[in-house]
Formats: sequence, C-alpha cells, structure tokens
Amino acid sequence: MTITITAFERSPDGGKGLARDTRVRWALEEVRQPYDVRLVSFRAMKEPAHLALHPFGQIPTYEEGDLVLFETGSIVLHIAERHAGLLPADPNARARAITWMFAALSTVEPPILELVTAKIVEGDKPWKEARMPLVADRIRRRLEPLAARLGDAEWLDGAFSAGDLMMVSVLLRLRPSGILDEAPSLAAYVARGEARPAYKRAFDAQFAVNTRPT
Repeated sequence: MTITITAFERSPDGGKGLARDTRVRWALEEVRQPYDVRLVSFRAMKEPAHLALHPFGQIPTYEEGDLVLFETGSIVLHIAERHAGLLPADPNARARAITWMFAALSTVEPPILELVTAKIVEGDKPWKEARMPLVADRIRRRLEPLAARLGDAEWLDGAFSAGDLMMVSVLLRLRPSGILDEAPSLAAYVARGEARPAYKRAFDAQFAVNTRPT
C-alpha cells in the first residue's frame, strides 16, 4: 500500500526543515519506505476534506490503506514499530527509545514552542520584552539535564533511534535563537542528526517543495 503524507504547499519557514512533515519524511527515509506527498494550502487545511484527516486542521497526516494518522509522535512511532531501523529489538531498549520520543514532545518541545509564540505570534505585544528571558530560562532548565544525560555519547541510548530522531527535530527549532549554541554537546548532537543521509534526503525533499517556482 502506498504511504501518503501531507505537507505545507508553502512552509512558513521557507523549507528550513522546521515544519513537522520533515520528521515524518525523515522517519520514512530512515526505514527506506517510499511515500507520496500531497501538498496542502493554508486554506485547504481548514476545509472538510483535510479536517476529516486531521481534526485540528494541521499537517502532517499519514495515510496507508484504511489507516489515517495525525500527530508526528504517533506517526513516527507507527513507522518505527512497523519497519526495522528506528527501534531496538531488545524490549527494554525499545521502551527507553519510546520514552525519549515522549520526552522530546512532552518535556523539551513545549517551552521551545512557547519561545516561537513569544517571538512571532506575540511579537507586537507589550509584554514581549519581559516574557522572552523567562521563556529562555525555562528552555535552559530543560537543556541542562538533557546535556548531562547525553554526556559524551553519540546518541541518547545506544544506537540511533526514533527517540533521537524526535529529539533532534525538536532541538532544531532552537537554532535561530542561539540558545542551542550555549550547550555545545547538544549542538553537536543535532549536527550528527542532520548529517545522517536519511535526514539529508528528507530535508532536500522539503526544501525543493518550498523553493520551486510559483
């Protein structure tokens, strides 16, 4: 069965790999599964056809036969469980990799998204200047234990896994702020993720969509 995912017709980041479809593309590239991409405009995302796939009107979605999924954590976990390459065979190591996926999405990403909201969505609000340092400190309080846990290891728990894929994807959002550079071990960790051939293929595919002539 052909896998089809949805992605922005034009991503707000201009194809820098920050849109969430990049995570799904990367997972599919890691497990060497072909997929089609259906591009969706911002208007179409709020229309009934897309809302039937994603009730919150966002991207990406994942379709495979009768199966329809939304939310990148769910999609990446499904891919990792169905195809070898993103989860260890050992049950305990597998459980730990899944735990790191949840940690990326539930613990590390929320304050990072708060920073994006403060800078872009609320950039013209009178409280922005006072709020930004508070949000940045909340991020640093997440990065410090993460860096300590990573130490000088290449990946979070043995071999590269879906946990690393999700964590790197989340940390990439920090690069424009400069906060990631304050934690050199995490910056190097992200760079290792970006250097993976599967990530490069995913990034190039998304970049090509956003740089094509209109």
